[in-house]
Amino acid sequence: MVSESTPAQGASRSDRATPTGEDPHGGAVGECRTTHAEADREAPARPATDRTDGLAAGPTRLRLYQLVSPALPVGAFSYSEGLEVLVQSGRLGNAAAVGSWLESELQRGALRLEAAALPSLMALLREWQERAGHDDGAAETARQRLVERDGWLLAQREAAEVRAQQRQMGGSLLQLLADLGWPLPGAAALAWPSGFAWPTAFAWAGTCLAVPAEALVEAYLYGWVSNQLSAAVRLVPLGPTEAQRLQLGLGPLIAAQAAELATSDPETLWNGGVGSGLAQLGHSGLYSRLFRS
Repeated sequence: MVSESTPAQGASRSDRATPTGEDPHGGAVGECRTTHAEADREAPARPATDRTDGLAAGPTRLRLYQLVSPALPVGAFSYSEGLEVLVQSGRLGNAAAVGSWLESELQRGALRLEAAALPSLMALLREWQERAGHDDGAAETARQRLVERDGWLLAQREAAEVRAQQRQMGGSLLQLLADLGWPLPGAAALAWPSGFAWPTAFAWAGTCLAVPAEALVEAYLYGWVSNQLSAAVRLVPLGPTEAQRLQLGLGPLIAAQAAELATSDPETLWNGGVGSGLAQLGHSGLYSRLFRS
């Protein structure tokens, strides 16, 4: 969900064969150069009612595309979520290392907890929406449960910069949805702390746009990877072709993680992204910075 950027000087070299790099989580990494044919072989079989096949061609599918569009005005392009620290420290210096880092975060980072929470957030938002205007207290109960889950997710992010990112992007998306005719129930305030952070705002967008929960989980993961690759193009640097090769190669993992997380309770999952958390905490101390996190 970011704007395309111009590759830095010398990035054309990274579009060729990529040397083996060092995994920032420890250990050696092989080349991440999955071809179209390899991606097709690795992708799991998809039943006819799968998350994308179940979205009939038409308004709903197009709305999902809009939600992950680089044109979505939420400011995601200005955040690297610690990637800038890792590049400056020499931990991420080529496509193989970036690919390994993204795989690790998809498999055990805080991102997984946020993605897994989306279905329950959508359910709470629908309940709040349906009970708004009634005097039985059910709407307020649903809203309070939503506030608690939103705060719990925000607390999973160790760095103040990343928490600020979540609040800013969430507020921007909620404002956009209100301007498009989908305000929060009961004229709720949009700005945090009265409003909600990015995962809850994304769930509200999925609710308003009638996107199925599993498709929304997949879009959340895909959008995060896209944003990280956009930052990597500017920081590592990667060539845009190499970034697209990485995005393509990560497709099967994104699909598999989305299928698993869509039916998982986020409170039973664990966050093993220690390196990511430390990098995010160290970002505010960088002498020179391009990004806000």
